[in-house]
Amino acid sequence: MTEEHALENQLCFALYAASRAMTGMYRSKLDALGITYPQYLVLLALWQRDGRTVGDLCSALELDSGTLSPLLKRLESAGFVTRARSASDERRVEITLTDRGRELHAAACHIPGRSEEISGMSTEELADLRETLRRLTAALTAHTRSKENL
Repeated sequence: MTEEHALENQLCFALYAASRAMTGMYRSKLDALGITYPQYLVLLALWQRDGRTVGDLCSALELDSGTLSPLLKRLESAGFVTRARSASDERRVEITLTDRGRELHAAACHIPGRSEEISGMSTEELADLRETLRRLTAALTAHTRSKENL
């Protein structure tokens, strides 16, 4: 095996390990709030703009409805969101924060700021990394979609 093919030199492994580490950093804080990391991401999208449709959330979170629906059901069972058919189009399901879901934002708003402190990276370094990851995601997504359309 060449050095180029070693596990520690693989971009896919570096991304996987970083993702697990980031999720782990959030886990203890989110456990105390009674939510999982994927549920937190859904709530972030709703705190940004409440009253989204399932389709809009799927798009924002880059998830399919089969993955998102169980998350929404658990968030509804926990009392953080409500799901209701749109009055104007019954095919659409609208997700709205409850008072409890809005209150959770105050308890969770400090969590993202800990990334800089814990990572030892500056605000600028983290912003550059985020932009690089967005470009990588867009390129990989476009490549995957072009292969699906062949």
